[in-house]
Amino acid sequence: MATYETILYEKKGKIVYVTLNRPQILNALNDTMAKELNDAWFEFDADPEAQVAILSGSGRAFCSGADVKQRQLRSREELIRLGGPAGRGTGGGGLSHTVNWKPVIGAIHGYAYGAGYGMAMGCDLLVAVEGTQLQFTELRRGIGGAGGWVMTWFMTGDRFANEVGITGRAVSAEEAYQHGMINRVVPQGQLMATAEELAEEIMKNPPLSVRSSVRMVRWFREEFGRAAGLYSGGLKLHLTDDFRESASAFMEKRQPTFHGR
Repeated sequence: MATYETILYEKKGKIVYVTLNRPQILNALNDTMAKELNDAWFEFDADPEAQVAILSGSGRAFCSGADVKQRQLRSREELIRLGGPAGRGTGGGGLSHTVNWKPVIGAIHGYAYGAGYGMAMGCDLLVAVEGTQLQFTELRRGIGGAGGWVMTWFMTGDRFANEVGITGRAVSAEEAYQHGMINRVVPQGQLMATAEELAEEIMKNPPLSVRSSVRMVRWFREEFGRAAGLYSGGLKLHLTDDFRESASAFMEKRQPTFHGR
């Protein structure tokens, strides 16, 4: 088993528990965490005894988003070289590139912002604590709402995705549940128990049959996401003044001033 610095990895019976573990900064995603998540998903995928994984976050929130200081305040030269704030090979997207296609249940609380929103929407099933806030913050950071729109539309199939993708506003777990983005909304003390109940329900079925469904859903979601990435990536919004201003204002705790350039 690999040794991890920013996440926890534990197996109990046939269930693997992956926990984001940077609680001091609300589990903000940096390059190390993204790489370790990819490694963890491949470790889970390759384990013949593991059937279901549960992804959660330690501390007060699931994930507050990308580590702005490391990722979004990279130098312009580094942003050009890496092709964006997420860098190369550190997107945390291992679920879309697995081999055995085992299901992952997200168990979120507090905040699921930015990268956390993406990770939550990437899970096959999602349980949230009452009052959890979800937000696609990339729009307000200046790099567009294409990814947020795709993930939201894939789950909801309605104009609510336009609202999230254009306004960038936060959504409560209760509102997200009404639109089909979340499977269960539960009190704080029932989060992991509910996720485990879903895992047990899944494991009553033939594993290969379950994985065929997981593979089909992820394939369609990946196709939509790939098209959005090709479109938005070509705009190079990460090199605009507005992107730099948004990240700087966030770190300086002030309101940003945008000029459309």
